[in-house]
Amino acid sequence: MQAAAAVVALAWAGPLAIGAASANPPTVFGKLPDGRDVHLYSLTNATGFRADIIDYGAIVVRLFAPDRDGKLADVVLGFDNLPDYLTRSPTFGAVVGRVANRIAGGKFSIGEETYTLTPNNRPNGIPCTLHGGKRGFDDVLWAAESVERDGQPAVRLRYTSADGEEGFPGKLDVEILYSLTADNALRIDYTATTDRATPVNLSNHSYFNLRGEGNGDVLGHELTLNAQRYTPVTRGLVPTGEILPVAGTPFDFSSPRTIGAQIGAAHEQLQIANGYDHNFVLNSSDGSLALAATVREPESGRIMEVLTTEPGAQLYTGNGLRDPRGGKAAKPYAPRDAFCLETQHFPDSVNQPAFPTTILRPAQTFRSTTLYRFSAGQAAGLKVER
Repeated sequence: MQAAAAVVALAWAGPLAIGAASANPPTVFGKLPDGRDVHLYSLTNATGFRADIIDYGAIVVRLFAPDRDGKLADVVLGFDNLPDYLTRSPTFGAVVGRVANRIAGGKFSIGEETYTLTPNNRPNGIPCTLHGGKRGFDDVLWAAESVERDGQPAVRLRYTSADGEEGFPGKLDVEILYSLTADNALRIDYTATTDRATPVNLSNHSYFNLRGEGNGDVLGHELTLNAQRYTPVTRGLVPTGEILPVAGTPFDFSSPRTIGAQIGAAHEQLQIANGYDHNFVLNSSDGSLALAATVREPESGRIMEVLTTEPGAQLYTGNGLRDPRGGKAAKPYAPRDAFCLETQHFPDSVNQPAFPTTILRPAQTFRSTTLYRFSAGQAAGLKVER
């Protein structure tokens, strides 16, 4: 697929700009092969914290966060032009669905009816359906408009997934609201309704590097996960159905530990995934907005907190990143040059009765909220395993 237009990268290296929060008028980011324009929405709060979002895939293209000296850097991987998102992207920054993560064998049942999806992923040669199928929500054009939330700039995106799209039952009306907060968070509110029972599990698939996009690996990032348990996987990277304790394993991030501290350990689960690609069961699972994870990058001092209403979070360490052309900084992307923390219901929940259900029914409304909140400074007194 080809497209005509591109947006020039913005390299911000100065101190924080203090001013009014704003949502600039959308600009054309490129054209889809059918001629439709893709638009970019740029949101900036009063401190200069900024998010650039396009209506194709509801993708977060750029996210500028300050370091301890107030200097902004783009902390998400991605591209400056639409053709690369159409042909090269491993779902950089996109909203993934109708069902995020994996469905074993591309099949599930609701009641007496079995549904067959398109397997679009084969970890270790074992087929599954990943992130909604061959044409998931990351590969559609959303209807978008600039709005405000609590006096801060926001963009609302809507998409209607037709009954039978990618094999899923029911017409699903989805709304995503991206907004900034005064304390430097990117907030994502998800809403969905359906006219037939269907599985729904929505997430954002941003790849983060708090040193700045294109600035090497994330193995020295210090991670804390508020999770005492995780869901181990089969060789096909779908959960076995077990929920195991993290204590005494390389999956224990209950106190600060660098991502690279045990990523190379001789543990079967790490060897299956070639790193971390696992769902963690969050301690707070009552649907309230709670702190799920904290990530600190020592060199820049950047800190990212992840708050969510979801019961799980997938830690992915970019094990499959291999792109010599790279992205916005024109530097190669290599394995472990980014991490993802995808808030979610558990993978393959539709086939795992013991997991929290992902089935949405006509009388219900799916609601989910996640915040990625940024700050910077020294983390004095922390004992970190390296």
